[in-house]
Amino acid sequence: MLLKEACLENFTDLPQAIHHGANRIELCDNLAVGGTTPSKGVIAEAAKYCHENKVPLIVLIRPRSGNYVYTDTEIKIMEADIFEAQALGADGISFGALTPDNDLDLEVMEQLSAAAGGMQLVLHMAFDEMNFDQQKQAIDWAVNTGFERILTHGGPLSTSIDQTSAHLKELVAYAAGRISILPGGGITAANAEAIATDLGVSQVHGSKIVDLTAE
Repeated sequence: MLLKEACLENFTDLPQAIHHGANRIELCDNLAVGGTTPSKGVIAEAAKYCHENKVPLIVLIRPRSGNYVYTDTEIKIMEADIFEAQALGADGISFGALTPDNDLDLEVMEQLSAAAGGMQLVLHMAFDEMNFDQQKQAIDWAVNTGFERILTHGGPLSTSIDQTSAHLKELVAYAAGRISILPGGGITAANAEAIATDLGVSQVHGSKIVDLTAE
């Protein structure tokens, strides 16, 4: 069965998303800018509802919009948000930090991974800022560090997933079952099954991954 991870802004649509078949939730705020960390109150209520319905909750850890090169203060904020997400019952976190030349910032990533204390770890679409050689190294690092999956569009979000599917297949092939490649961006309830079959993946991600208007 295809696992559908619904990317939701705030708590508002969460009950409907689960009712219509979302198997996992990624919770964020400010989707218009690609998502930022949601508030403590939203995380607490979402975790309670998700757990009542046996659906895992992943919380986006991103202190602001823009690039993924963070200052020391921003890293402290992210670390504090990870501690809070865990205390409030989140099952995992989605995050990413890069160096100025768009390579994975291993020092920051290791610090934040350690703060997660056993929660599921997801490398988010900061991954798409890297070139293919950097991505392969990031996959190897994520495997060795215990990450569950990598969320990727396979290219810039301004490019349709039809055009990035060839690269997504390269990533799936390189990961070779060691870590899940989670495609996202432009995947909807209407095309999820076809895209998953084409890419050979068992899970997909999106803000429209389930039809919230269905009965």
